[in-house]
Amino acid sequence: MQTPSEKLRDAWTRHAATVARKINLAWWIQTLSTPLVTVGLVGACVLLLIRRELPDSPAWILGASALGTVALLAGIAWLVARRRFEKPEQSLVRIEASMRLRNALSAAKAGVAPWPELPPKVDAGVEWNWQRVLVPPFAALLFLLAGLFFPVSARTNPVVDKDEPLAWANLESDLQRLDQEETIDEAYIEEMKKKLEELRSQEEEEWFSHSSLEATDSLKKEHSAQVDKLERELARADKALGDLEKNAGGMSAAEKNQMMNQFDQALQGLQNGALKPNSKLLEQLKQLDPKNLGQIPPEQLQQLRDAMKKAGQACKDCQGGNCQGDEWLDELLDGEGNGQGKGQGEGDGEEEGDGPGGKGGVNRGPGHSPGMLGAEGKKLNTGDLTGLESKDLSRSLPGDLLQLQDGEHDVDKSAVGPRTGGATGATGDGGDRVWKDSLDPDEQKALKKFFE
Repeated sequence: MQTPSEKLRDAWTRHAATVARKINLAWWIQTLSTPLVTVGLVGACVLLLIRRELPDSPAWILGASALGTVALLAGIAWLVARRRFEKPEQSLVRIEASMRLRNALSAAKAGVAPWPELPPKVDAGVEWNWQRVLVPPFAALLFLLAGLFFPVSARTNPVVDKDEPLAWANLESDLQRLDQEETIDEAYIEEMKKKLEELRSQEEEEWFSHSSLEATDSLKKEHSAQVDKLERELARADKALGDLEKNAGGMSAAEKNQMMNQFDQALQGLQNGALKPNSKLLEQLKQLDPKNLGQIPPEQLQQLRDAMKKAGQACKDCQGGNCQGDEWLDELLDGEGNGQGKGQGEGDGEEEGDGPGGKGGVNRGPGHSPGMLGAEGKKLNTGDLTGLESKDLSRSLPGDLLQLQDGEHDVDKSAVGPRTGGATGATGDGGDRVWKDSLDPDEQKALKKFFE
């Protein structure tokens, strides 16, 4: 059982330990405050970036990471603040100094004096500044909560357009356009897409290599040839059907046979080409008998021709095959321009065409106009020289031409009599004239000395 002196000792010791813990906690909070606010602000920015870049990151992982960072920082601050921590013995001195006990507690601790009576209130002379204590942790908490829960939109990674050969994009555009038309066979489109994907499946560094560009050019030429062939055969078949339908009663047997042969050849070309019309249109063309066009309803025949024109127009709209760039040449050669022309070959040749020289016919010549490359321009009479007469001679310069006129040589036609060889008045000829008459005496001496 404790004595009253021991009870007083324990009571004063507990108060001293409480004061020591209070002082040590204050030192730790002061050491932690500035780094905690800094870490809270930086951590909020980091959390926002993570949530934007990695929107699927679980929130609890981010929160646990933030708490772990704060705990690590608190441990470091505790180790740094320990150098300033206060022991209970030092707190006893602080208490007796604040309560003016005149070293009574230190003497009692040393055993040279009894422990004083415990007052109702023990005052160590220190109080909490709650503003400095609570603001830094509260600010750091707000920053971290904002980083965890502030709305932020996930970053959408923009699709980086690969710098691929332009021919690939043109081919893909053609295939998409042809795929949208219901009159084109899908087998060719799928095959071309497969070949295009094989080119794209290479390493990006190999896209512009010699072999890749050579394969691209070959694929482009193949596509262009197939598109041109389909367009050409569809146009031939449509033209043959149109002529048979329009001129069925006015054609001779030979002309009808030629039109039917033309349709059959176009049909064979459509069947043998890699790019074909769809199976429905091709089957309708196979079942069509040009000899019995009169038995086919006009609406059905017109619907068939419209489908052929639609497929041909889809071929004209191509880019990868350079179809658009060659239309001007086709129109020029086929006579399908905007001008009006007349055939000049065998036959009537009087039917007006759509091009410079008309469309031609079975018994007609090509009807090309004389100027295939365009109308001749007005002659400018180049090469004619015209003299310009200056009216203001005050502005003339040295060397300016003032006047041109035609003139005649003034020839002396009077007779000249014979001359004697020894006449003193005769002039010398050739070198004698230069030597004797043209040079002064000093020049004659110098010239004579030079030739000695």
